[in-house]
Amino acid sequence: MTIWVDADAAPRDVKDVLIRAAQRRKVSVTFVANQYLNLPMSAQIQMIRVGAGADVADDYIADHCESGDLVISADVPLAARVVANGGLILQPRGRLLDKQNVEEALSIRDFGDSLRSSGVETGGPPPFKPADKQKFSNALDRWLTINGF
Repeated sequence: MTIWVDADAAPRDVKDVLIRAAQRRKVSVTFVANQYLNLPMSAQIQMIRVGAGADVADDYIADHCESGDLVISADVPLAARVVANGGLILQPRGRLLDKQNVEEALSIRDFGDSLRSSGVETGGPPPFKPADKQKFSNALDRWLTINGF
């Protein structure tokens, strides 16, 4: 099992939690980004640098993740692709997306997209807070424990 990280947009706090988890729990974490990331040297931590482009990292992750893998991303269309491959998505604010709820999340995302394209200002996501980091850490810990890490 691998934890894949859509690292271009992942908050620094989330990356730090994942690095500590990789080192302590001996789980493989692969960061995928279109820019260089300064990561510690570790047998459990890998970095894949992809070309520039809007969905290049997403495409790489969707093409390489396997059933049972966990993907860290806020990107709901990527979540739908990962779930179709048998994986799970853990969003940076601690929400787990799976077969039961990914379609609902995709519908809500598409509705917001249609509102924005028609000129309605919906605002962006709120700032990432310590409570979000704690929710993420707790959800990651549950996944690691359930999967024997």
